[in-house]
Amino acid sequence: MKKITSVLIIALFMMLGVTKLQAQGNQKIAFIDTEYILQNIPEYTDAQEEINQMSANWVKELRALQNKIDKLKRDYQTESVLLSDDMKNRRETEIAEKEQALADLQSQYFGPEGELFSKKIELIQPIQEKIYNAIQQVAQVKNYAFVLDKAAGNTILYCNEKFDISDEVLDEIGNVMQTVRRQDRQRANNVNNAASSGGGNKGSSPRAPKGGGDEKK
Repeated sequence: MKKITSVLIIALFMMLGVTKLQAQGNQKIAFIDTEYILQNIPEYTDAQEEINQMSANWVKELRALQNKIDKLKRDYQTESVLLSDDMKNRRETEIAEKEQALADLQSQYFGPEGELFSKKIELIQPIQEKIYNAIQQVAQVKNYAFVLDKAAGNTILYCNEKFDISDEVLDEIGNVMQTVRRQDRQRANNVNNAASSGGGNKGSSPRAPKGGGDEKK
């Protein structure tokens, strides 16, 4: 019930906002799909693959260290009855130090300000800035007062596709970096729509590109 009330409140505010915009004259609302935009920027795909591979390597390294610690613990439990108090203290200290080293390394890789976070800033943030600049440019040229993000979804109750400016934003981004060509995006969209209507894979996005990622505009 609370969720339905929230949706109704959001709808009311959106209707009030649209009414206010209409009263102001030519100001308009458009929307984009950031997932679709990012899928059609090869540089973003390459960045994601690099980040995923780096993350997988770190996970493998951490898992190997954890396995070594687990073996030390098993050996200690098995041999503890034969060890002197001094040897027990040494073994316990060794295990504790390795556990701390593992925790430190995990924080170094995956912590809030770790290497993974820094790598995402390095590779993804410049792309995000170019997307934002392109959105701003298209919005100013077309006199859009608001540009919503369809991918966020939680505040968009209905989208008329004629107000989707994702392709215009991609074309604008293409002035500063490589994107999948519009004709290739449209061709992939047509193929996916035909597959969906014919009972194809319904789980895939109807706008996901199927090729042309290496071609320049």
